[in-house]
Amino acid sequence: MLAVILFVVVLVLVIMQPKGLSIGWSAAGGAVIALVLGLVSLANVVEVVGIVWDATLTFVALILISMVLDRIGFFEWAALGMSRLAKNSGYKMFLWIGILGAIVAMFFANDGAALILTPLVYEQTRILKLSPKATLALIMTSGFVADTTSLPLVISNLVNIVSADYFHLGFLSYMIHMLPVDVIAVGASLTALFVYYHKHLPVHIDTKALPEPKSRIKDMRVFRLAWVILPLLLLGYFLSQFLHWPVSVFTMAAAAGLLVGAARSPYISSWRLIKEAPWKIVVFSIGMYIVVFGLRNQGLTAILGQGLKHLSLYGPILSAVGTGYLAAFLSSAMNNMPTVLVNALAIHHAHVSGVMTHLMAYANIVGSDLGPKLTPIGSLATLLWLHVLEQRKVKISYGYYMKVGFLLTIPVLLVVLVALALWIGVIGA
Repeated sequence: MLAVILFVVVLVLVIMQPKGLSIGWSAAGGAVIALVLGLVSLANVVEVVGIVWDATLTFVALILISMVLDRIGFFEWAALGMSRLAKNSGYKMFLWIGILGAIVAMFFANDGAALILTPLVYEQTRILKLSPKATLALIMTSGFVADTTSLPLVISNLVNIVSADYFHLGFLSYMIHMLPVDVIAVGASLTALFVYYHKHLPVHIDTKALPEPKSRIKDMRVFRLAWVILPLLLLGYFLSQFLHWPVSVFTMAAAAGLLVGAARSPYISSWRLIKEAPWKIVVFSIGMYIVVFGLRNQGLTAILGQGLKHLSLYGPILSAVGTGYLAAFLSSAMNNMPTVLVNALAIHHAHVSGVMTHLMAYANIVGSDLGPKLTPIGSLATLLWLHVLEQRKVKISYGYYMKVGFLLTIPVLLVVLVALALWIGVIGA
């Protein structure tokens, strides 16, 4: 019971951040209390560090890469290029914004897609003089797609990396299992969003009013350097499975190369970017997961594991759907970062077959990626996304967010989980 109380208190502090209290301090404080109370051991701490170090360093490196590219206008160039492909069609602009969001989430993680693309989309709606309803539709599209399509690669979402490391899912193996599923997620997400928002989208827009994409590139030398480093980074990801190297090695190397290459740019201060990087995520992840291990040591994840074992008796489709919805609802209630590990530990305790273990592991990822769209507290990125919008005088109430989230996420999640079960049935674990 003590472990549950501590977990809830830490979670509330992380979500509410009273008086600007850092999420890192809240989680670290909870970890220290868990150690003092004997809820976890030093061996647990070592185990947690082993689980999360690769994930958090990869995440920080990806954010550093995204920050460099954002400073030189890379994403604005891409966003304007996509919008111009719409050729004066509001419907096509909606489609291309969704596709760009999925691509950015794929390679730069959901946080980068939501926090970098959304302000750019907002600025475009201002230039095009779109109505408030049309603006809201495109902004919600960019935010929704950033999470629901963050499935395809290990690096597309922080929870993907944590789960892949825990279950030893190699980069290539993961991509083979999840890339086709992500294609379904993109289609289902854009379909659901269009059905809900199509009445608010303009039929005709004047895309000629938008600036030339190339005019937004501030440093062509760094821009060209990025097109050398990014393909090499992708190659490194593929090699990681065969070399048995963690993906963070390649991501950190790419970030370092880009920062060194950008050091002479008048638009970038490499040291400032390093200081602004979300290092608190490293402390938060370790601290939060130590608190989660307190739940495990009290037998709570084992109880959940028994429920998953019983669920496995009903076949792959119901197992995937049940595990995914469990992860989704837990993510919406207590954030997806602790959820993905709670469920991973429970799957481990379920002692099901190897094929079923991997199916549940992937379903847990799907639920933890999509579940945060149900409530604003489902992920830290969503809270930051809402804050970024509020700074631009775009107010999205929690009630509106949850109404749209439930209406769109529940059916999209079902489609994606069924697709996952069917695809794994075809290719195996």
